[in-house]
Amino acid sequence: MQSVVSILGRVMIATIFLMSAVGNKIPNFSGVVGYMTSAGVPSPRLMLALAIVFLLFGSVSVILGFYTRFGAALLLVFLALATYYFHAFWNVTGPDQQAQMIQFMKNLSMMGTMLYLIANGPGKGSLDGRRTTSAA
Repeated sequence: MQSVVSILGRVMIATIFLMSAVGNKIPNFSGVVGYMTSAGVPSPRLMLALAIVFLLFGSVSVILGFYTRFGAALLLVFLALATYYFHAFWNVTGPDQQAQMIQFMKNLSMMGTMLYLIANGPGKGSLDGRRTTSAA
């Protein structure tokens, strides 16, 4: 039962990142570059390409529990940069400030999740766990 719950948790954690890449960033590459440009992201084409790589490898890594700590680190970097550039609630006022603060806090909680995975690994039912067990 613990393996099933651990796998389900990893899938639920990573789904937002995988869907962000395949459902938005890849099919809307040019539009996302324009949005990133307007937000002041430096080298937006390169940064978007890197974001897609980080999202894909990071999410698949977390889901499979394969090099989970590295995958979580990729997602942590993505989250830190996305949060800084797109959810800077301190730069806006009015209703936009509340909306951006909510997004900032959501990302902060996901950053905490990535730190947890980096510190503790993927849990039961992971490929990392199988590598460790078979190496012993």
